[in-house]
Amino acid sequence: MGVRGLQGFVGSTCPHICTVVDFRELAERHRSEHPGSTPTIVVDAMCCLRYWYTPESWICGGQWREYFSALRDFVKTFTTVGIKLVFFFDGMVEQEKRDEWVKRRLKNNKEISRIFQYIKSHREQPGRNMFFIPSGLAIFTRFALKTLGQETLCSVQEADYEVASYGLQNNCLGILGEDTDYLIYDTCPYFSIGDLCLESLSTVMLCREKLCESLAISLADLPLLACLLGNDIIPEGMFESFRYKCLSSYTSLKENFDKKGNVILAVADHISKVLHLHQGEKKLEEMLPLGPNKALFYKGVASYLLPGQKSPWFFQKPKGLITLPKQVVSMSSDSEPKQGVPMCADPEPKQGVPMCADPEPKQGVPMCVDPEPKQGVPMCADPDPKDGVPMCADPEPKQGVPMCVDPEPKQGVPMCVDPEPKQGVPMGADPEPKQGVPMGADPEPKQGVPMGADPEPKQGVPMGADPEPKQGVPMGADPEPKQGVPMCADPEPKQGVPMCADPEPKQGVPMCADPEPKQGVPMCADPEPKQGVPMCADPEPKQGVPICIDPESRQGVPIYAHTAIKQKLPLGADPEFKLEASMCTDPAIKQDHMHMEPEVKQVTMVSDPEILKVARAHHVQAESYLVYSIMSSGEIECGNTLEDALDQALPSQAFVYRPVRQRVYALLLGDGRDGASPCPTVKEWFVYSGNPLRHPDLVRPLQMNIPGGTPDLKSLWLNQEPGVQGRRLDALLGCFDLSSSREELQAVENPFKALCCLLIYLFVQVDTLCLEDLHAFIAQALCLQGKSTVQLVDLQLDYIDPRAVQLGSLLVRGLTTLVLVNSACGFPWRTSDFMPWNVFDGKLFHQKYLQAEKGHSVEALVEQNRSRLTKFHALKSVVCKACVKENRRIVSRQHGRSQQPDLGMERRQAERSRSSLGSVRRTNVDR
Repeated sequence: MGVRGLQGFVGSTCPHICTVVDFRELAERHRSEHPGSTPTIVVDAMCCLRYWYTPESWICGGQWREYFSALRDFVKTFTTVGIKLVFFFDGMVEQEKRDEWVKRRLKNNKEISRIFQYIKSHREQPGRNMFFIPSGLAIFTRFALKTLGQETLCSVQEADYEVASYGLQNNCLGILGEDTDYLIYDTCPYFSIGDLCLESLSTVMLCREKLCESLAISLADLPLLACLLGNDIIPEGMFESFRYKCLSSYTSLKENFDKKGNVILAVADHISKVLHLHQGEKKLEEMLPLGPNKALFYKGVASYLLPGQKSPWFFQKPKGLITLPKQVVSMSSDSEPKQGVPMCADPEPKQGVPMCADPEPKQGVPMCVDPEPKQGVPMCADPDPKDGVPMCADPEPKQGVPMCVDPEPKQGVPMCVDPEPKQGVPMGADPEPKQGVPMGADPEPKQGVPMGADPEPKQGVPMGADPEPKQGVPMGADPEPKQGVPMCADPEPKQGVPMCADPEPKQGVPMCADPEPKQGVPMCADPEPKQGVPMCADPEPKQGVPICIDPESRQGVPIYAHTAIKQKLPLGADPEFKLEASMCTDPAIKQDHMHMEPEVKQVTMVSDPEILKVARAHHVQAESYLVYSIMSSGEIECGNTLEDALDQALPSQAFVYRPVRQRVYALLLGDGRDGASPCPTVKEWFVYSGNPLRHPDLVRPLQMNIPGGTPDLKSLWLNQEPGVQGRRLDALLGCFDLSSSREELQAVENPFKALCCLLIYLFVQVDTLCLEDLHAFIAQALCLQGKSTVQLVDLQLDYIDPRAVQLGSLLVRGLTTLVLVNSACGFPWRTSDFMPWNVFDGKLFHQKYLQAEKGHSVEALVEQNRSRLTKFHALKSVVCKACVKENRRIVSRQHGRSQQPDLGMERRQAERSRSSLGSVRRTNVDR
């Protein structure tokens, strides 16, 4: 979304910053200025999906052949003139932006509801003004571009940051996208995808220098302006009153400008005429009404600083740069852009934001420091004085407190402490009871369960801490209250006390306080915490989701809970895994408040660094889907699907495919049956009807039934012996619980093998699917093989059926699930075999569905083609026989309506197949 109101402002108020450019001319100029260098455009692919999807039909599940053809033309147009394209996709949702992600998903739900209302009323596709991109478009676009030979990357942090960093570090021609954040980053030129004309290869370039000239500010002021206006990190309402005051005192109101335009001019005027007068003399919080949001504000400003860049709005002292072995951690970051994680410290350590360094020694982390020169940036360093131990200290030197620290500096993760260590400040909380909650305990007992806290609110003691507060080592916390899943809730919503940050900065799950108590997710702690995990009580326990630590283990044990549920659901992490660290302490401190081991440890979902490295590589190269997120952070998401919330006959795809995902979790993380490690849980942010998305669903692995037992990941991923491919296939079929159908599926030719596997699973899982549905799915896949793109474009439908719309989306989501399973199992099947342009076409399926509903013969469905008819019966036989093995008999809808047979056995089996699903729904949704 970018900066609030800036896109409209540029179009209406400052059109002169937009210049029409010709990519051919820019490429020629680049070659003359940089001989031997290939002109390169870095593409923010997520911004381009709407532009790329040109097919007229979008409601039926996607016109994938047409879409693939459009992508091919797009790529060819640039490569023909010698321009290289590098595509970036969002790899995950950062916790700071989870709130914004949720807000958009809920908004999309309303749009989808209107779409189905329109279909039911008009029996046709709505106009382009109600356009909704087909399910799975982003996922399959990655594979389409890779098929076309393009360099395609998936981010491990916020994609726009990686795009801007790549463009800057690789001297790119520019960035192609549609996000005003690219006007804020000080990087290569920004080109609009919305204004791109492929025929002339021209578009609009938005010049940030001209924008600054119009606003009378400098490039370095743009991040400050963006945060004051509101962006994906800073909520728009946070500085609404401040913007109003700026507008009231602004003397150059333009009558012909809209209100938002005047607001932007007024805020920029305040920056240039008021804030600049005291720049370098006063802290920002002394000049701006930051209040309790200053940590978040500083973090928002710092998020725009690319590797090597600094902000003049952060106070800097000469000693602000400390060189550690093989790594620099300071106001600026290392020159490696892809891994840099911009983070910011609260100018006052009491509300510090944890700053983490990438485990790779070359991967610097841009950070900002305390504006107060007397308070240096807490850094992570070896405790040996000869290596320089930066400390966040009390103004009185004798009170110095070593900040944080890995014995191996390259893995250091800085932490903030209160400059007055004599007052133990629980986990980044202010020692004053009105400003903090002692280690997750609600000062009001009736609203929470004080855990590890002194009964006296004024004597906050950090969880697992020595009762002597003078030894308290509070940790920095994410200032974005609503983003954390495990969190501590302050009884006063506006004073949330963030607890700690996820061990992996790129995927950090800040544990913080929800400003709305009803969304609080309490955490609790091991009475003998060896890795110090904070805990707290939700002001409204009935909606709490406690996260606990196993007292017998150093491994985190999250427990999902309604108040009565007490099952242990551990993360299953190896405490010795040191890839990236979330919390660290000085080894010299023998009895720190967190009772932590001297070595830096990370609570991760997977303990094998070799396996995690392989998963990360597949993720970055856009070869897998969700696998790395499951293994690293244990948190995944899936956006909206075209599903009719009022149609109770068809369950949401989130539930239909959940048992498959649960078995994938068992394969990747283990299911705890060996007793060596507790059973892990995965946080699922999946959109479905009735889910308010206040918290993720916590989902446990499901036991797999694989002949010979569940194989380990090293044998599946790294073993190259001839027989391992069979084990990979066993694992894939085991994820769908279809091991008994292995022989029948092996006999099916490509590309129908994967489709048959998916259809068997669907018809066993969803007992409302009928024979006509099966006929339509098989017939469209067979007929698709003989259709040209032009024929598919010309295909006309009599009308649009809402049930067929949902079925099309359900199948496509099944194909994305196949991508997940195939990559998790070591790629037993060729990815191309379940790409939608090879097995599915939305309009074609819709046509076959309508024909089957009208009672057309099978011969008519396959368009009187004898070869197709033979294959049709063969594929139908495979699916039906496999379903019979699972006690599922597929019957005709007409037969069911006329005779209404007793389908008790089928329904019971469907209930059994969903029993685990149902229990998960009740456990994880009824909050």
